[in-house]
Amino acid sequence: MAYLFLAISIASELVGTSMLKASEGFTKLYPTLFTIVAFVCSFFFISLTMKTIPLNVTYAIWSGVGTVATVLISVLVWKEKISIGSVVGIALIVIGVVVLNMFGPGHGGTDKLAN
Repeated sequence: MAYLFLAISIASELVGTSMLKASEGFTKLYPTLFTIVAFVCSFFFISLTMKTIPLNVTYAIWSGVGTVATVLISVLVWKEKISIGSVVGIALIVIGVVVLNMFGPGHGGTDKLAN
């Protein structure tokens, strides 16, 4: 169930970010209202997620998937350009999320740093 809450949180964050762009600096009423509602929803569901999944893994997935999906939305919907450097940076974020999921707390890793 925690991963469903995380998915809802990510989807809400994506709607909020897209509406933030559409609000044109909070000068348009409906996109501004959608932005507020979407981010409240996102934070609510991410808080439910963190009852089960550790903070570092939750946030890595939330921000990593959110970053990749936001870039795709910005290119496909808003017709923004993307550079090779951006693609490399996004790939590194994805690699970091995978590593945290494979070796982070709750996945066979240790909860404490070695001294």
